Amino acid sequence: MNRKEIIKDKVISGFIWKFGERITAQIVSLIISVILARMLKPEDYGIVALVMVCITIANVFVSSGFGNALIQKKDADDLDFSSVFYINIGISIVIYGILFMSAPFIAHFYEMPVICSAIRVLGVRVIVAAVNSIQQAYVSRNMLFKRFFWSTLFGTIISGIIGVFLAYYGFGIWALIIQYLTNTCTDTVVLWVTVKWRPIYRCSWSRAKKLVSYGWKLLCSGLLDTIYSQLRNLLIGKIYTSADLAYYNQGDKYPQILVVNINSSIGSVLFPVMSKYQDDKMKVKELTRSAIQVSSYVMWPLMLGLVVIAEPLIRLVLTDKWLPCVPYLQIFCFSYGLWPIHTSNLQAINAVGRSDLFLKLEIIKKIIGLIVLLFSMQISPFAVAISLIITGIISSFINSFPNRSILDYSYKEQLTDLLPPFFLALLMAVFIYSIKLMEITDAATIIVQIVCGAIIYIVGSVISKQKGFFYIKDLLVNRTNRNRM
Repeated sequence: MNRKEIIKDKVISGFIWKFGERITAQIVSLIISVILARMLKPEDYGIVALVMVCITIANVFVSSGFGNALIQKKDADDLDFSSVFYINIGISIVIYGILFMSAPFIAHFYEMPVICSAIRVLGVRVIVAAVNSIQQAYVSRNMLFKRFFWSTLFGTIISGIIGVFLAYYGFGIWALIIQYLTNTCTDTVVLWVTVKWRPIYRCSWSRAKKLVSYGWKLLCSGLLDTIYSQLRNLLIGKIYTSADLAYYNQGDKYPQILVVNINSSIGSVLFPVMSKYQDDKMKVKELTRSAIQVSSYVMWPLMLGLVVIAEPLIRLVLTDKWLPCVPYLQIFCFSYGLWPIHTSNLQAINAVGRSDLFLKLEIIKKIIGLIVLLFSMQISPFAVAISLIITGIISSFINSFPNRSILDYSYKEQLTDLLPPFFLALLMAVFIYSIKLMEITDAATIIVQIVCGAIIYIVGSVISKQKGFFYIKDLLVNRTNRNRM
């Protein structure tokens, strides 16, 4: 087997393990979240969502930028990993200290005293994440994605059991907080046991500076993106009610589970491979194009199918008390459908070492997004959700623009790769929508819609010769043949 075939085999294997990790974990997580949503009140979720805003923003400082810098550097060794490891730990302790001291002021601002102790407990997650981010960089760089599968699976199951136990005995928001904290801790411990890497007792500032020169731009980009995305939660939680925030977040959760897992699986595998070929622009273009074709082909039927089955699904799974989240869920599906074109373009820009360009793009997008957000916030939480579609369309133009010159991959070409699966999925959605008119139970409606939708989409893929379909088919056939040899 030549080098090209070895790399391709690693990509396929890595994607399968990464995708398997995300799907398995999310199936378990989804089951647990459904149980918790039935046991807890929407207001509990709204309060925890506000706490998670603070933790998520703090977490950016230890999980964004430097890990990617280690993956992107061609000759990263133990000294590089160890230097970033110790710096990350130091940063995380400082960040936790800031969280600890600012917690009373945040609680006072939202007039919710419980937020203070919740931030101080869940804030420990930032220190644990500092260790976990370096582990993840090492696993990704060496394409040991099987390790992710087991760490994520154990973390999800153990934390889920604890969360359900606490919710059953009436711990309210603490069931969710302890669940989140336990998940990160278990994930980190399992990786520590299964991954051979350990930090050496050395820290090189000269090595760290080189990594910082690349990573700080990604850190700033990640910080901008996180603050921008979490700003919606902060404003909805302050201007409207915690229940409104809970419905908004619950509507976001289900399409996010599908899209983020597919997207992160492709991105986690694609970025290390792109980085290896960073000097071969044609190869990077080929990988970027394949990523858009495959992820769009997989995502659009899931998103548009979810739009159709949203109401009976929520009524069946979460009960009628969560029905106000249905319109949010449907809007988020359209917004997330644009993610393939965002992620693939940005991964390519990072892989060729243009983190400076990545930062500039993020600044431009966030300025535009903030203007749209401030306008929509005056109307309603639903208007805020709709604004994501508007900014998503604008961002797709902005993200693709640099690759017109870097990779000779124009926006017109990208739309040619993105739109065919969208129109096929739209046709599928129109057909299965009519099934709702039948007088059958919610469970039967969902099953019939899913089965009919899958048949229509697959047959339509063959007839219309969808590139994504044949790409996936060829990968699976080739891998099956290799396993038989």
